[in-house]
Amino acid sequence: MPPVTLPPAPTIPGARHLHSGKVRDLYELTEGPHAGQLLMVASDRISIFDFVLDTTIPDKGELLTRMSLWWFDQLSAIVPHHVLSTDVPDAVRGRAVVCERLDMYAVECVVRGYLTGSGLLDYRATAPDHSVCGIRLPDGLEDGSRLPEPVFTPATKAELGDHDENVSYEAVEQTVGAERAAELRGLTLSVYARAEEMARERGIILADTKLEFGARPDGATVLGDEVLTPDSSRFWPAAEWHPGRAQPSYDKQIVRNWALSPESGWDRSSGEAPPPLPPEVVERTRQRYVEAYELLTGQRF
Repeated sequence: MPPVTLPPAPTIPGARHLHSGKVRDLYELTEGPHAGQLLMVASDRISIFDFVLDTTIPDKGELLTRMSLWWFDQLSAIVPHHVLSTDVPDAVRGRAVVCERLDMYAVECVVRGYLTGSGLLDYRATAPDHSVCGIRLPDGLEDGSRLPEPVFTPATKAELGDHDENVSYEAVEQTVGAERAAELRGLTLSVYARAEEMARERGIILADTKLEFGARPDGATVLGDEVLTPDSSRFWPAAEWHPGRAQPSYDKQIVRNWALSPESGWDRSSGEAPPPLPPEVVERTRQRYVEAYELLTGQRF
């Protein structure tokens, strides 16, 4: 696969660009009351199958930022978060936050309440034992099945353009130590339990989510990055949930489906990037993000 290419990060007065990911750009603030802290900017970029598309989704960065801020507030009794301020430069107002510098743990903290995605692939590949990240699961589960209880299924943090790889809990212990691994697992499951309950009250199933944590200088664990957005989580309409098939979702599945359809003319095995998205796919995707935000938060966008 060719290396992922990203557009140049915009220049922001009073900030120095540090790094760009598929969706977010990270800067160090060089002046003002938060000089030395980080500025995390959510772009309107969208990625599928490890490609960052040339087409953007209008308002996506602002929607992701607003949703993360809302969730950080809901979860503050469980774990502190990294956001210091939403007073950001005008050029990125509404889609950026000032956040703490943390020593990020080198593990993706994934929790699954339902079986789908890479978890389903692992489940099928490990027959007859049927396990995900070394956790044995019941026989007879299908795409979209609810698990008997949520499971912590961590993954490695991949470089840009590479896939995250599911790993065992023992691998997490080897990476961060037994005590920290237990803390990360406990926090991840607690965050999921709270978020899953809140989403269900709003008619939405939170099938799974990915969290990232880091340590403050004093060793305290803090929730970082983004949290519980359609880019890091699978949200399904509860009324349409039906195991045994791919579930309708509030995320970029519309884009994935179009790219894999004959209409796009794209061959995933070619190694080439998908073609630009047609306007109707862009608008339908934007509407799904808006719908997820409004249903979860109760706020109008």
